[in-house]
Amino acid sequence: MLHDVCRVRHQIGRLTKTNRCPRFYVLKNMTSMTAVITEALNILIKPVLESSSSSVPSTAHDALLRKLQHNLSVSQEKFQTDPMYREVSSLRQQVKAGSEWSEETKDVAWNFVTEILVLLTCLKQCMAALLGSFSPAEPNLKTPEAAPALPPDVLSIAQQKVVQSALQFVVTLGICPYLLPGVGIPLKRRSEFGAMLESVSGGTLPYGIRRLFISCTVLLGVAEHASLGSMVLTRHLGDILAGLCQLGHCPNRSKAGQPTITDNTKILSVEECTGCKKALQSLLGKVYQPIIIRELLILQGGPKQVKASAGSGSRQPLAQAPPWLRRLCGQLLSERLMQPNGVQAVVRGILEGAGAGAAGGQDAEAAAADWRKCDSIARILASCPQQSLSLVDYYRRVCPQVLDLLHIRDRLTARQFQRVATTTVLTLVQEQPELAEKYLLAPLLSPLTRCLGTGDHKLSPGSITVEESDLSQCIEDIYKVCVVGNNPGPALLNSLGNVIQVIFCLFCFTKQNVSHLRSACQEILLWFLLQADPPQAVTALKHISGLSVQTEGISPDHHFSPGSEGGAVFTVREPTCDADDALYEKVSSEQWAVECFVDLLSNLKENRLSGDFFIHLLKGLTGMAVEGEQEGEEPQPLTSMSFLELEQHRIQQATRQEERLLTLQLLAAMCEKLSHTLLHNPVQVIEFICAMLKRACVSLDQGVEGTVEAQTLSMGMGLVATMLVGAAKLQSEDYAAMKELLPLLDQISQRHPEQLIQELASDLHISIATHGAFTTETVAKAARNTAGKEELIPERPSENTASKTTEKTKRRNSDKTPKKNPNVPGTAVTSQMDTAHCKNTGPVSHPVAQSSSRGGPHADPAEAGRLLSECLLEAVDPEVPTRAAALRTLTRMVQNRNAEVLHNQDKLLTLFLENLEHSDSFVYLSAIQGLAVLSDVFPEQILLRLLKEFEESPKEMKKPHSLETRLKTGEALMRATRALGDLAPRFGTPLIHAFLRGTRDSDSTVRASSLSNLGELCQRLHFALGAVVHELSSCLTALIKTDSEAEVRRAAVHVIALLLRGLNDNATQVLSDVLRDLYRVLKHVVQHDRDDVTVLHAQLVLKELDDVMWRYIFPAQKLEKKIVVIP
Repeated sequence: MLHDVCRVRHQIGRLTKTNRCPRFYVLKNMTSMTAVITEALNILIKPVLESSSSSVPSTAHDALLRKLQHNLSVSQEKFQTDPMYREVSSLRQQVKAGSEWSEETKDVAWNFVTEILVLLTCLKQCMAALLGSFSPAEPNLKTPEAAPALPPDVLSIAQQKVVQSALQFVVTLGICPYLLPGVGIPLKRRSEFGAMLESVSGGTLPYGIRRLFISCTVLLGVAEHASLGSMVLTRHLGDILAGLCQLGHCPNRSKAGQPTITDNTKILSVEECTGCKKALQSLLGKVYQPIIIRELLILQGGPKQVKASAGSGSRQPLAQAPPWLRRLCGQLLSERLMQPNGVQAVVRGILEGAGAGAAGGQDAEAAAADWRKCDSIARILASCPQQSLSLVDYYRRVCPQVLDLLHIRDRLTARQFQRVATTTVLTLVQEQPELAEKYLLAPLLSPLTRCLGTGDHKLSPGSITVEESDLSQCIEDIYKVCVVGNNPGPALLNSLGNVIQVIFCLFCFTKQNVSHLRSACQEILLWFLLQADPPQAVTALKHISGLSVQTEGISPDHHFSPGSEGGAVFTVREPTCDADDALYEKVSSEQWAVECFVDLLSNLKENRLSGDFFIHLLKGLTGMAVEGEQEGEEPQPLTSMSFLELEQHRIQQATRQEERLLTLQLLAAMCEKLSHTLLHNPVQVIEFICAMLKRACVSLDQGVEGTVEAQTLSMGMGLVATMLVGAAKLQSEDYAAMKELLPLLDQISQRHPEQLIQELASDLHISIATHGAFTTETVAKAARNTAGKEELIPERPSENTASKTTEKTKRRNSDKTPKKNPNVPGTAVTSQMDTAHCKNTGPVSHPVAQSSSRGGPHADPAEAGRLLSECLLEAVDPEVPTRAAALRTLTRMVQNRNAEVLHNQDKLLTLFLENLEHSDSFVYLSAIQGLAVLSDVFPEQILLRLLKEFEESPKEMKKPHSLETRLKTGEALMRATRALGDLAPRFGTPLIHAFLRGTRDSDSTVRASSLSNLGELCQRLHFALGAVVHELSSCLTALIKTDSEAEVRRAAVHVIALLLRGLNDNATQVLSDVLRDLYRVLKHVVQHDRDDVTVLHAQLVLKELDDVMWRYIFPAQKLEKKIVVIP
């Protein structure tokens, strides 16, 4: 072929020198030769209309042969007589002289094929010569947007159609008829015309191998030119591959199964077979690999033919390929798979063959929805081919490519590939867990693994250990594999459990910031906790909560920082010089981690995992109490320890103490936020009671008899009694779980100092042992007392003697117990047991405990007056619990509109104001709440008094208030403002003036408090702000620009935020005169303020202002139906 091209170029040069014509004339001459060749091809393939005088052919076969012969004759006549065909005829004769396969035979169809092959070879030589002689002009820099010059070897659309038709004739007459059965797709399966063409070449079997070789070889030579090669390989690649496979790899058998003849002109030599093999490998390496894989799968054929049913569709399956071809295609597919990017090529070849092109679209969505096809691809990728050296080598090559499928960014293509990748990962993990963990899961979790135990002190502070892109990609991959795939296995759960603490720390970080990783981290954590076994899930909860330190965790020298793209980076922490700041940062981070942990558990409402972990914490608390007792009994002498042992001993003590504090913190947080969703079934309640009773038994062993221990024991035994008398339907397995309570109740009945508790424990023991068949009156009344009302628990008939109970009641009533001493051990338990045996089962403690039932608006005046007097006395009691309880009781009486209390509003106001100065938060917070409730009932009188207390400066008073008291008064005003609601505009003017005067106070804390109250008030005034909007804007602008304290500037910006939130879409009406000033001052903060928090607040307010203006300029379009009644 190269020799022919050089010969044509030499001919062009000779014409240039002989005729002394310009070069463009020669190019024009060659272009005209290209047009003549395509015209000659058009003559060959042009259909012929037979005249009516011609004899009618007997068959379509004869008619087709007559048409082919006619076209050949017309073409020969053109080459001999037409002057335009003279140069092409010369080139045609040169090509025929240089090839041995162009000899004419008696077979019309083969003569037709050879004539087309000769013309295609001539066309290829002319186009190559044109391209070699083409020198494009230099691009014009003045018009860089102009299109480059078109190469001269480009065919027009009409010429391309002619060439494609000619190629189709070559394939159908020169390749397909000589393929063995099962090799490629037969012509009769393609169209009816193809079936007729297949019959044209019948009877040429002895020459089939040679003709197949000629057709494939010449087409490959023609395909060496780029323009012609695209037309050859895009439509006829499968047929050429089938021919090369048969020529190079088929055993030496003929089409009918007989040995081939020995004529050397009809069979292939060893060199020719080797050349076909090399051509096949070269073709496989040059063409787009997904197309190669698709064609090889088609060549591999279908399964064994199954007899079609009568109702089956018209679509027929692929024929079964010969065994040698199936083995060859399997080997070639395996080679493609083991190459770099082979996995992606296999997936693209199968999915794109299903209609999912590279551009995606609806076909891509349909292919992604075909989960059977995705599962089939996953099974193919998970099975090791025979050509692989070993299973380890296969996993080492394939696993990284499978992970790359998860990182495709194109949205539509990613849907298909990620489905395949997810299924493949899960299949690999299930079949070979050890290899998958090494070559698949370890690289997948590598960014999170690098966050564990990073103790490299060579890195400078602020250095990035894990990049943002790596962390984001890792979390996304885990989400796709675990949450989307949703096929948990032991290997996957174990590997994910090793990094679950890092994911939780990242989740805590994302909840503090705006990050796109928050939902993914939460979904991964919830999926792991729901899919893991209960013991493994509880262990994981201990690990992420910080109770378990057995595995390596995140180094305290590292932490997560915000990334530039909404993700996170893992960096080296900046050192903190101040020990107090470091301690505060540690405590606040631990508190935040506990809050995030409880929020995570709140999403498991329908699962019993939260209750199991809660019970586990209670059991651990009991174990800690036992350890503490043992440490107290056997203290190790410190003088006998070395310095190293002493240091280790101190570290162990500190670790145990931290674990106890964390356990208590977790229990408190779970009880506060998950109290109604912790325990889901009776078994969990029984385990909870068992933990409580064990704790009580430990207290008995230690000799501790405090109020907390007594209340714990009373609650546990009351819950048991409640369950036994019918509050819950108990099954046989529930009674089996209650057997664990029997030894504990037996121990309490023998060792507790209180006789009543001993008897109740003994009665509960009997009821559990008899599965509730025997229940005493003591148990029933204890259950009703625990439930709070007798109506909640049905009273069951007592089966013991009444005389015993009556005797106990008389003896107990004759005893004189202290009326009010909550610190005496056993008082709470004795009081509760007393109420269980009295006729009136309500509480019998001091009056404060009965305020909720006797302080209502319709209470007896005498009783209400006595209760008010007692509460007023207790409100000045030196004991903090008594005083706080009295204040809260008075607050509830005010809420209930008790007439006696409402007549003494001045006394209550004075009492609440005096208690504001108390140092204990339990007391002054109760007083603040009381003032807020009192202001809600008497707004005109109380609000004005509170404003006066808040406005008075310490210098103007005989007994000046402290700064803390003024701030507490401001807190009361803020709560009162919230309680006003729609009545806020009624008292808006005095409140605004008071708060504005507070913004000029000399103390920055008072200024900030006044601004905070001002924001809460402005949020509720709405259109009533119109009169003071200018004054308000001037005050805020002055404070933001001139105040030296960052807290004050933050509060002023926060007032603007609350103002916009309260007005919402009405901001453009109410603030129309000052909206521009507020916008300018916010921009001033963003550009010039030195405090980062103030700048952040200002940016958020600007975003809210932008949303308001956006809604104002572009209001939402509402589709409404309007029905008009025509009169």
